[in-house]
Amino acid sequence: MEHDKLIEDLAQQRIKAQAMGGATKLAARRAQGLLNARERIAALCDPGSFSEIGEFVVSSRPQDAERTPADGIITGYGAVDGRDILVASFDLTTLGASSAAHNMAKLAYLREHGNRSGIPCVFLIESAGARMPDIQGARGMGRIGLSGQRGRDRGSPWISAVLGPCYGMGTWYAVQSDVAIMRRGASMSVSSPKVTSVALSEDVTAEQLGGWEVHARTTGQIDIVVDTDEEALAMIRRTLGYLPSHIGEVPPVQPPDRVTQPGAAVEAALPVARHKVYDVRKVLEAIADEGSLQPWRELYGRPLFTGFLRIGGRPVGVIASNPLHKGGAIDGAACDKSTEFIVLCDTFNLPILLMADTPGFMVGMKAEHEGVAGKIMNNLQALIHASVPKIGLIMRKSYGQAYLNMGGGLVDAMAVWTTGEIGFVDPAVAVSVVHNARPGQQGEDYAAQIEQMKLDSTPYDLTAIFAAHAVIRPNDSREWLIRMLSALARRPDKGLSLHKLASWPTSL
Repeated sequence: MEHDKLIEDLAQQRIKAQAMGGATKLAARRAQGLLNARERIAALCDPGSFSEIGEFVVSSRPQDAERTPADGIITGYGAVDGRDILVASFDLTTLGASSAAHNMAKLAYLREHGNRSGIPCVFLIESAGARMPDIQGARGMGRIGLSGQRGRDRGSPWISAVLGPCYGMGTWYAVQSDVAIMRRGASMSVSSPKVTSVALSEDVTAEQLGGWEVHARTTGQIDIVVDTDEEALAMIRRTLGYLPSHIGEVPPVQPPDRVTQPGAAVEAALPVARHKVYDVRKVLEAIADEGSLQPWRELYGRPLFTGFLRIGGRPVGVIASNPLHKGGAIDGAACDKSTEFIVLCDTFNLPILLMADTPGFMVGMKAEHEGVAGKIMNNLQALIHASVPKIGLIMRKSYGQAYLNMGGGLVDAMAVWTTGEIGFVDPAVAVSVVHNARPGQQGEDYAAQIEQMKLDSTPYDLTAIFAAHAVIRPNDSREWLIRMLSALARRPDKGLSLHKLASWPTSL
């Protein structure tokens, strides 16, 4: 009987904690087709796997204790496909999931124990920003300094989903994540439109300030865009399947009985003529395990495609020229994207596949004013220091400095397709520079000059000096890659990186 009262008290406390911001607010969300913070956790985690930590935490201000269950952020351990994760789900119905002393302590706990225990961290974010008056003044700011919110040590993967308004602390977690997902209709910015309006007399909407188009296309701070909460949660589960739980292990390999080969042939998707465009995604789908291709930051820096795929069950990170956009000429945004993706792959022990079909880097006044030279060298530095297995394929064109940045001389295994062409610049540009002749001119002299500039640019010329290891037909790429990945996985480091890039910034 003595225990009965204590058990009843626990049940009552749990009811209060799980009520979140109250029935009215929860009903309003349901009417909008939005999951609440606890429903999101239930949809993400394996059934029955969630174990909450900090369930009975409330505001540090006694007068707010009754209206701040879990202090607005629900945290705990869960599992996805049997693998442990740590998850934080921001409850917008409780004071806007605003940042305050106690919920920041909960998040700091997740960060610390994710690294210490080697467990991925998932953040499901909606946040109104800082909680006033908790954080206003010297004591409020002092608590932030003591809370452990100090950058990030990449020991285990972080995946975030921006699922509503996201300001202040929520934004910091999103931009520090390895994979950041956003639902259309959500927004993310340093400050809310209201603060921006007051501080700068600048009237903007949340969408204009930080909607999905802004961050997926312009800033590159969002990697994947989805339509619904359910799609975001499914994407988190899928993405975790490409990553290890921590930097001390390799990503999970699918068993052979779960590997389905693609039905299409590479050559059906690849025009031989080097000036014809095509979508490199179709080429990748013809090489990768069926259904395994997942883009990363697809709408930003589009001359390069970056993403995850599996080849023979092994997760791989791919950086591939996409001539569908700017003819595959690499601009500053694509260069930054490639750098960040190299860092991600090297940190979490994903082999890197570089596939080149590029006329080089974008040049001109706009590119120079955007600091393209520094971006090119940063990208090269990252590639040089990446110590995971690196494999290169030259699909068609590989010209100039981009030859190096796309793996030339810097990979463990390099093959050139029979369609490959390697040189300093496009032959027409070379003729223009050397002979002052314009591209597209007619006549025997111009044709002869073009042919002269094409000399020594074949796949066989590159392999003749052992700058590449094989010439293969495009349709043989999957078989060759499976063989190379298998061989490189036998290195004494067992595919583990030296992690020289683990402290590289998460956002350039």
